[in-house]
Amino acid sequence: MSLPTTSLPNALSPSSETAWAETGKAHPHESAILHVTGEAIYTDDIAELHGTLHAALGLSQKAHARLRSVNLDKVRAAPGVIAVLSAADIPGVNDCGPIVHDDPILAEELVQYVGQPIFLVVAHSHDAARRAARLAVIDYEELPAVLTPRAAHAAQSYVVPPMRLQRGDPDAAFATAPHRRQGQFDVGGQEQFYLEGQISYAIPKEGGALHVHCSTQHPSEMQHLVAHMLGLSSHHVLVECRRMGGGFGGKESQSALWACCAALAAARLRRPVKLRADRDDDMMVTGKRHCFAYDYDVAYDESGRILAARVQMIARAGYSADLSAPVATRAVCHFDNAYYLSDVDIRAVCGKTNTQSNTAFRGFGGPQGAIAIEYILDEIARDLGRDALAVRRANFYGDSDGEDRNVTHYGQKVEDNVIVALVDELETSSNYQQRREEIRQFNAGSPILKKGLALTPVKFGISFNVPHLNQAGALVHVYADGSVLVNHGGTEMGQGLNTKVAQVVAQALGVALEQVRCTATDTSKVANTSATAASTGTDLNGKAAQNAALRIRERLAEIAAKKFDCAPAEVIFADGIVSAAGASMPFPELVMQAYLARTQLWSDGFYSTPRVHWDPKTMTGHPFYYFAYGAAVAEVVIDTLTGESKVLRADVLYDAGESINPAIDIGQIEGGFIQGMGWLTTEELWWNPEGKLMTHAPSTYKIPAISDCPADFRVALFKNSNVQDSIHRSKAVGEPPLLLPFAVFLALRDAIAAVGNNRIHPPLRAPATCEAILDAVDAVRAALA
Repeated sequence: MSLPTTSLPNALSPSSETAWAETGKAHPHESAILHVTGEAIYTDDIAELHGTLHAALGLSQKAHARLRSVNLDKVRAAPGVIAVLSAADIPGVNDCGPIVHDDPILAEELVQYVGQPIFLVVAHSHDAARRAARLAVIDYEELPAVLTPRAAHAAQSYVVPPMRLQRGDPDAAFATAPHRRQGQFDVGGQEQFYLEGQISYAIPKEGGALHVHCSTQHPSEMQHLVAHMLGLSSHHVLVECRRMGGGFGGKESQSALWACCAALAAARLRRPVKLRADRDDDMMVTGKRHCFAYDYDVAYDESGRILAARVQMIARAGYSADLSAPVATRAVCHFDNAYYLSDVDIRAVCGKTNTQSNTAFRGFGGPQGAIAIEYILDEIARDLGRDALAVRRANFYGDSDGEDRNVTHYGQKVEDNVIVALVDELETSSNYQQRREEIRQFNAGSPILKKGLALTPVKFGISFNVPHLNQAGALVHVYADGSVLVNHGGTEMGQGLNTKVAQVVAQALGVALEQVRCTATDTSKVANTSATAASTGTDLNGKAAQNAALRIRERLAEIAAKKFDCAPAEVIFADGIVSAAGASMPFPELVMQAYLARTQLWSDGFYSTPRVHWDPKTMTGHPFYYFAYGAAVAEVVIDTLTGESKVLRADVLYDAGESINPAIDIGQIEGGFIQGMGWLTTEELWWNPEGKLMTHAPSTYKIPAISDCPADFRVALFKNSNVQDSIHRSKAVGEPPLLLPFAVFLALRDAIAAVGNNRIHPPLRAPATCEAILDAVDAVRAALA
């Protein structure tokens, strides 16, 4: 499917008069060779300055307690220790909360989860600091702890006020509906498990300034929080990040603790200080994806079309607000997924628990919102004895019988709906109907092994829910030799952002990608940046960089027009050559002539996303610039005796618009699918009755391995063009693919349901571990008895 695009005048846009292009090509990641040879520099690889010290955190051993006394004498006396710092040593604000100021950097009188930092040890070595941190003698006065989201809801204990979104008249619809289903569902959280752990390296500079190297998705927020903690102005703090070894949301707000602690020690001791978390401490200290509990009530007709829905979403926020409010907001906005809901009453609460403060994770509440409606539709289909795909189709957005079914429950019109065409294509290419019949026959003759199949769609809104965050800046320098340097406010965490931005700039200037290089994100170059999050990295920073490059190109076009005796709009930049009126010259030659003519060869660029607005009081507006779409078919097999499961095949079709880099996009889709599959199948977080997280290392927390990937994994891009003026009409690929493996979870339910001849609803919880599958199988068998 192809939608029309518009073009700008030639002097202000990449040339449309030539087949040459750097965008749309499957270029390798700009750091791919550095990654595989080990030459890529991460924060811990930066050459340490003379006198560098190492820090470690002293952590709470209680879930909820007052600190009667904290004796650090043995810590100070430990070998190699230089200093021990506590909240009393913070000269400014003892807080690193991104929105609500309820998140102390170092606890003072009260600890609220096992793993909360109380003090900071600084020593000659990383090992000495860690060993010393274990020597503290702390007297706790234990307090009652709340450890589950449902317990927090029962106690009316929340980190932010409850939310509610209503549309239509659900009560009236329920009163006349022919069918109704009520139930509960729970989905677990997820550890980000970035390969590079949390780390900051703070270096004191002259005049009390600081240079902080930090593995973070949000350098500007780190700058702001470090400055406030030290009582400085932002211009005293420079935060730099060349690359991260993964982020997945876990380094959006929660890198702040590590940046602040390293900066505090560096400022106090006037020596460079590195704070690097080992995996156990990282997992014990930092927040994860919010687990959700749901209570739902839906009314529907004979076709399975939803007539009304009520849902209560209860999120585990942890002990502080962090980003729970916007996560819950996005969950509410994505409850519809790809379906029109005429009459709804959606409530969301963020339960305060004595556990790690949960935070951003790829999808940012969208997956938790959308999986609820998919679970509900699965229930409806089984109630009616219909194929779940038919029930999904009955609920898709789109005009039906003269009814406009294209407005979301929060009031935004769906202007780019391609879900029907996309699902049609995937249903055909995956042989869904034929395989459905083959699986039915297999299950009829297989008492132990059972197969399942599911097709699920995705509609995901792209933009920050908070409108002012939808902005970006960039700097582009063209040097006299024709080479190009780009700096922008986005951060590279392996997702290929710098590669795409470099392609955009190369396209704008008509040069080869090899001529363009992106440098480290740096708050002294582009100020007041937004986090690289919400799948907006390329949309925002690509547009800003393009804006800067086109300004330079316009100046160069004026120089070329004088030489070629033509209008600037007639000048073409392509493949390293500048041409017009039958004449041409190499790009570097034109650049040198422009330099000699005293023409500005650098420019800033800026972009702000149009049309987005949101009213948090009514929970209505136009929060998303556009929607990204996709769908997946998953086929699984389970062993009903052991609970083991295997994904046999996955077919994915994803709408990336006019892809800037198909290779990177497909890689992101594959990675997002597997990460989402892990969330729903193997990655189980478990706290003991004392509130200690017991799954805090790879030995107990299981992310998917190569052997878990489908042996038959088919990923394709849907042919489409963004109806909105996004960068080169592309669409985001960061977060939406994580929702595609809903198909895996629901295929597992389908397989379990086969134990009861598809008449019993399997009470399968997520993640669907072996134990969870066995529990569901046992429940289905018990219901048959």
